Amino acid sequence: MTDRSTFDGMMSRLQAGDRLSADEIRDLAATPDILSLGMLADTLRRRLHDRRVTYVRVAQYSVDHTWTDAIPPGATEVRITGVPGSLPLAVAAVEQARAAVGTRVVSGYSWTALAALANGGTPMSRVLGELRGAGLDAVAEVPMDSVGNLDTAVDALKAAGFDQIRLTIDKAPAADRVALLIRAGALQDRVGCIRAINPLPMLLSSVRPTTGYDDVKMVAIARLAAPHIDTVQVDWLRYGPKLAQVALTFGADDLDGVTASDAAPDGHRRAPLEEVKRNIEAAGFVAAERDGRFVVVSS
Repeated sequence: MTDRSTFDGMMSRLQAGDRLSADEIRDLAATPDILSLGMLADTLRRRLHDRRVTYVRVAQYSVDHTWTDAIPPGATEVRITGVPGSLPLAVAAVEQARAAVGTRVVSGYSWTALAALANGGTPMSRVLGELRGAGLDAVAEVPMDSVGNLDTAVDALKAAGFDQIRLTIDKAPAADRVALLIRAGALQDRVGCIRAINPLPMLLSSVRPTTGYDDVKMVAIARLAAPHIDTVQVDWLRYGPKLAQVALTFGADDLDGVTASDAAPDGHRRAPLEEVKRNIEAAGFVAAERDGRFVVVSS
């Protein structure tokens, strides 16, 4: 942040419904004044969502899961993980998941895994079309740093009927993510079908781990760079309650990947769902459970 007048001017514009320019976003990403950055992002997220923070309970299963066990009743989204060996195997996993979960959301796979299926000469339109026809509601991860041409990927998803796209990051360092987040904001202005963005890496490195400072900074930049993407997420299981709670004050409004288990071996207050609600409320927000279609189901 260069000076107080610059901060006050940005704050006034955000409160009035204006958006910051790409150059301003890049300047903010370079500032060491993380508290002022957080205040700007929090102002925007409160204008968009007031005090509400949503969370979704997800049951995750590998692509080779047999689907003989009962799906946890608390799961509103079932997510298929892993890399399918072929398109028929990918489709079969979706069909089996759909039969097992009924009307609940079935998401699955990363764009990079689906792109590998298309590398053998199968058009991506066919890959996406067959998965959509089998009952896949959403591609679980569209990693902006790994898709190659992000515009082409999003256009293909939209054409196949995936209208609530979730953008993620595989492992790009914070310095490289700023341009990706700005690009995502501009892309949403064109396509209008990006529902959520998760600006923190899905693949954690023990050699070059992220820091809490960089993490909350990227959350704030995501909120400011992409004001028309409704939801800025943090992965609850991957990043834990402490980082998630702070991220809520830096522009995040949704906790992804909350466990669907209702097990509470240490008592009701230590149950996973109660911990999520408690962390949201401790940050000064109101917790609301949503389903995999981003529809609030309880608050």
